[in-house]
Amino acid sequence: MEKLKILVVDDESRMRKLVRDFLEREGFLVLEAGDGMEAMDIFYENKDIALIILDVMMPKMDGWQVCREVHQSSKVPIIMLTARGEERDELQGFSLGVDEYISKPFSPKILVARVEAILRRTRDGEAQETLEAGGIELDKTAHIVKLDGEVVELSYKEFELLTYFMENKGVALSREKILNNVWNYDYFGDARTIDTHVKKLRSKLGDKGNYIKTVWGMGYKFEVA
Repeated sequence: MEKLKILVVDDESRMRKLVRDFLEREGFLVLEAGDGMEAMDIFYENKDIALIILDVMMPKMDGWQVCREVHQSSKVPIIMLTARGEERDELQGFSLGVDEYISKPFSPKILVARVEAILRRTRDGEAQETLEAGGIELDKTAHIVKLDGEVVELSYKEFELLTYFMENKGVALSREKILNNVWNYDYFGDARTIDTHVKKLRSKLGDKGNYIKTVWGMGYKFEVA
């Protein structure tokens, strides 16, 4: 079986080596970049990159810029690494479609576990399956969402969130349950993380965003009136 390719971007060589060693031990093929511009060169040369681990603070081109440019042409999952722990940085990362946001210092074993969880969800979603509800058509194989036949662009996490909602149509879902199933790990951050994603998803769905009902004091429910 061909090894999955992961791009690790960090201006600290020691950090890159630490992450690379743990990933290679689990059978991944690791590419490295020391700054954002080098990362983009490698990204464009390797169309089969399965996931990017990306530091925020870097010379020449920071992580936010790299994330924006990558997501202009790809839905590849991104894990953001940062020395910062401020909420606004985390929310900015999620608003750009970042899939995980990990503050340094971190456990390499936890990082690897999150990499595997994201890739497992990506691979599991490749089973041929289409969901349809109220004019929304979601193709899990092609990773495409259509509204009344027109394609709408969603980030990886927005797509996962909509998939979970549609698979649980009519069921009231707590924020905790959504985080555990969509983010796939015990999330100890603020519930506003999920609220931010829901707000963006509703906006992109236009009038069909009304299908995502707020269950006050609990969470959300996807319901086609």
